[in-house]
Amino acid sequence: MFPEKLKQGDEIRVISPAESLAIVAEDQKQLAVQRMTDAGFIVTFSTYADEHRSLHSNPIEHRISDLHEAFLDPAVKAVWTTLGGYDSNQLLRYIDYELIGRNPKIFCGYSDITALSSSIYKQTGLVTYNGPHFSTFGMKSGTAYTFKHFIDMMTSDKPISITPADHWSDDLWYINQEDRTFHPNPGCIVLNEGEAEGISLGGNLCTLNLLQGTEYMPALEGTVLFLEDDKLTNAGTFDRDLQSLLHQPGFDKVQGIVFGKFQEVSDITDEQLTAIIRSKRELDHIPIIAGASFGHTTPMFTFPIGGRVRISTSNESPCIEILKH
Repeated sequence: MFPEKLKQGDEIRVISPAESLAIVAEDQKQLAVQRMTDAGFIVTFSTYADEHRSLHSNPIEHRISDLHEAFLDPAVKAVWTTLGGYDSNQLLRYIDYELIGRNPKIFCGYSDITALSSSIYKQTGLVTYNGPHFSTFGMKSGTAYTFKHFIDMMTSDKPISITPADHWSDDLWYINQEDRTFHPNPGCIVLNEGEAEGISLGGNLCTLNLLQGTEYMPALEGTVLFLEDDKLTNAGTFDRDLQSLLHQPGFDKVQGIVFGKFQEVSDITDEQLTAIIRSKRELDHIPIIAGASFGHTTPMFTFPIGGRVRISTSNESPCIEILKH
């Protein structure tokens, strides 16, 4: 089930199912609103979006109320998360999935939001999106690639070819917008050659793994996985998190894998990632691309959870195509 695409004048509701909007600087909030307003959309905020408590996130009942209200409101055409965090999976058993299924609309976020986008897709069949948060567009520089792919995904149903961004960054932009470091992007690397087509699934690996053994874990059969991880991972942690996913039912029917960029503090080199992949016989037959422009670095493309994608991993020109979204 694909949600209706956005049109000029549509309302986008920002909610905080993980960390609160209260931690986003006011100037960054206003810049994000201005960007979307200039693009022709109306941005509104949920009742408890900027509520702030001492814990990582606001009370479960408030976060659930905002989520349900956004899906119930007929004026709202897309539900957009403020940013990530640590505890979106607290919400899973309290979500009214039938309510969401009766009121399908765009739902987008990444990182900790992987738990929500994956569970909504599993429980309702509604295609969701792994893409930038609202707060992402509070970034002054380096957002053009992210913005283009986000708008293309949200407003058009035409197939999208993903090309690598020409730069990437992993600096603390939200602390100092004027002191930025951008690196030339060498592009994707091929770890296993081949071609694959399937249902797109994935997001933040360690968050996706929180769903293992629950009714919220999407089926892996026939999928092309998009996997990334954040600054909390390193080579050893990533290895065992990936191995845990490999042990899940249906992984033997996975068609291909695309890995996003790692953050610099993770210190996972191409050589280390290659060694991790080569150590796992389950991956010998699967086409694999690494270093794609998504994850916790800037910029990032948006991809659907439950869409259809094709990857081609010839060494000369690895290709990612989003066929249905």
